[in-house]
Amino acid sequence: MNGYTGSKDDYLKRLRRVEGQIRGIARMVEDDVYCIDVLTQVSAATKALQAVSLGLLEDHIGHCVVEAAAESEEAKAAKVREASAAIARLVRS
Repeated sequence: MNGYTGSKDDYLKRLRRVEGQIRGIARMVEDDVYCIDVLTQVSAATKALQAVSLGLLEDHIGHCVVEAAAESEEAKAAKVREASAAIARLVRS
């Protein structure tokens, strides 16, 4: 069971909203909308994806890392490394 399973519907709803934002941005580009207006929408979509990412990360730490910590020190260390790598990817993006 994944840590986000309990919030799966919420994540899917958010992702569908982001998907709609992306389609809207594509239409804006097709319609030659002013650059700054397109960038504003790109920023909004980016922030929405970041919110999803942070929620998933919180769920991962609260479920998967905690569960691994109860299992063994090795499992805990592996999940902490995994979470740290995910955080590093998010920070770089």
